[in-house]
Order: sequence, then C-alpha cells, then structure tokens
Amino acid sequence: MTPETFLDQAAHVLRDRRATYGDPRQSMAAIAARWSITLGHPVTPAQVVLCMLDLKLARLVHDPRHVDSLRDVAGYAAVLCEVSR
Repeated sequence: MTPETFLDQAAHVLRDRRATYGDPRQSMAAIAARWSITLGHPVTPAQVVLCMLDLKLARLVHDPRHVDSLRDVAGYAAVLCEVSR
C-alpha cells in the first residue's frame, strides 16, 4: 500500500466517523466533559485526542503492522488539528 492510499483510507474513515458521530470538536468536547467528572479535574478536547493517540500507540507496540491502528493514529492526528484550532 502506498502512503497516499493509506492516507486516502484514513480520510475515508474520518468522513465515515463524522457521518456516524458528528463533528469531532463536539464529540471530543463531550468526552472531555465526561472525563473531567470521572478524573475530578478539567480535561480538554485536545487532551482527549492525545490520550486516544496514546492508546493507539500502545496497541501498536504489540503489533506495529496493525493497519487499523495505524489508520486511527493518522485519523486522531487530523482530529487533533481540528480541535486545536
């Protein structure tokens, strides 16, 4: 698979998730609000995305060739750009 094909697939996943879950800024803000209650301190949407990236990276340690996790890393990097604007 070429890098361009990989990124095209990641973009497709982003579009699919947006259609299913809505705007990622709103979704990450809702998760941040819940995690803030759970953890007992404020959590930002960007921190949610960074934690999700950490989760995917931790899984990739087990299998660095797992394409779904690699795609998720690319997708969460794009979401981080979006929530950090």
